[in-house]
Amino acid sequence: MAQQSPTAVVHGIGACLPPRVVSNDEVTRRGVLETTDQWIRSRTGIARRRQADEGVSTGDLAVAAGRAAEASARCRADLVLVATTTPDRRCPATAPEVAHRLGLGPVPAFDLAAVCSGFVYGVAVATALIKSGVCERPLVIGAETYSTIVDPLDRDTAVIFGDGAGAVLLRPGHTGEAGAVIAVDLGSDGAGSDLIAIAAGGSRRPDTSARLDRGTRYFRMQGREVYGQAVRRMAESSQAVLDRAGWQPESVGAFIGHQANQRILDSVADRIGIPAAYRHGNIRDVGNTAAASIPLALADTARHTAVRPGARSLLTAFGGGLTWGSIALRWPEARSLNRDPEIRTAETTPRSARRKQPWKLSTTTS
Repeated sequence: MAQQSPTAVVHGIGACLPPRVVSNDEVTRRGVLETTDQWIRSRTGIARRRQADEGVSTGDLAVAAGRAAEASARCRADLVLVATTTPDRRCPATAPEVAHRLGLGPVPAFDLAAVCSGFVYGVAVATALIKSGVCERPLVIGAETYSTIVDPLDRDTAVIFGDGAGAVLLRPGHTGEAGAVIAVDLGSDGAGSDLIAIAAGGSRRPDTSARLDRGTRYFRMQGREVYGQAVRRMAESSQAVLDRAGWQPESVGAFIGHQANQRILDSVADRIGIPAAYRHGNIRDVGNTAAASIPLALADTARHTAVRPGARSLLTAFGGGLTWGSIALRWPEARSLNRDPEIRTAETTPRSARRKQPWKLSTTTS
C-alpha cells in the first residue's frame, strides 16, 4: 500500500451564478459588434453567460458562493482567500468584508491576484497553510464581475467573459482520501504582462477615470498570442503536475481546465492525452469567468455526480501576469447544493444573517 502523506482535502463545494442570462445575440446587439451567434459559438464554444445586476459586486457573489461551500461541508471556515481580478475596491481587499458578512469573526482574510490562474494559486496557498498549521478550514473563493471591466465594443473580450463565483472549503487530511490535493505546479512569465491587462488605474499610470480613453481603462487581451501561450503553458504544467503525482495521463478520470475558450480546452486535453469523455466544464452556459472558472466547473460537475469520488483528476489554468498552474486532485466526495444561493448586497444583508448559519457550528474538521 502506498504511503499516505498529510495534505489538504476538498471538504465542501459552492457556486453562485447571477440569475441574469445574456445570450450571444444580446451581446452582439448591445455592443453593436460585427459578429454573430454562430461565429461566437464556433470560435469560443460559448452560447450564453451570466451577468450581475447593477449594484451587485464581486464580494456579493463571493459571500453567496462561500456560504454554499460551508453548507456543503457543514462546518465553518477559519480563513478566507478571495481570488479575483475585479475586487470591490482597489483598497482594501475584498476578503475581510466577505469573512465579516459570513459571520466568521476575526479570521485571517486576504485577496490573491493571479487573474484566471487565481483559484489554482489560491488552493496551492491554502494547502500550504494547512500543512504549516496556520489554519484547518480555509475557504478559497474565485469570484469575478468581469462585466464591470470589459469594453462592450471590444469583440475580443465582450463575447467571452461572464460573472460568477465558486468556492471550496478545505480541511486537513491525507493523500489517500477522496478530495485530496496530491501535487501542485505553478509558474509565471512577466515578460508577457501586457498580453492580458488593464493599462491604467494602477501606480504606474494612476490617471483619473475622466482622463482615460477606452483603450486604457478597460480590460484588453491580445487573443492570438494568448491562445498559443495558454495551450503551451497549461499542457506543460499539466504534464509537470502529473509527473509529480506519479500519474500517467491515461489514468486521469476527470479533467477541468480554465474555461477561457473551448478550442483552448480541447487543444490542451489533446496534447496531454485526455479522452473527450473525461473532460468536464460548463463554458457553453457561463462563458469565461476568470478566477471563478474552475470552481464553477468543479461545482457543476459535482452537482451532476459525473465523476466517481477518488478518481484521479487534473485541474489546470492560465491567466494574465502571465501566470499558470495545475493541481493533481483525487475527485472529492463533496457535493454542491442543488440550488443557486441567494445573492444579497452588502447594503441589504441583515446583520442577523451575518451571525447565523443554517447548520450547527462544527468545531471539528472531519
